Amino acid sequence: MADRLTQLQDALNSLADQFCNAIGVLQQCAPPAQFGAIQTAINKDQPSSPTEEYAQLFAALIARTAKDIDVLIDSLPSEESTAALQAASLYQLEEENHAAATRLEDVVYRGDLLLEKIQTALADIAQSQLKTRSGAHSQPVPET
Repeated sequence: MADRLTQLQDALNSLADQFCNAIGVLQQCAPPAQFGAIQTAINKDQPSSPTEEYAQLFAALIARTAKDIDVLIDSLPSEESTAALQAASLYQLEEENHAAATRLEDVVYRGDLLLEKIQTALADIAQSQLKTRSGAHSQPVPET
């Protein structure tokens, strides 16, 4: 994943592309200017263009990209974020990381103890089944 500045630059490039495409499509689809009676006869022969749909589409794309840019800008570190504040934040994150690591070690230790108990119980069950089966085979079957 790219860093925030690269994402911001990509979003700005996308916005510039959208503006260029919007202008190009709208120029292509725009009705020609009126030049009197001659032009009205020519315009009757041309089909109507979906200029309004294109305008709404590009307006939505440009608005969405502008919102994305705002979010990216808000996620950048502020000017008030000094090295001391960043160091304090990193220290706090490191402390939280150590606490989580300690909890994880405790859970793993308890899991190992539980696994050991389960394995012991399974071994006892297996031994009991073996004894039962071997005892049943060694006893003679009574005749009726």
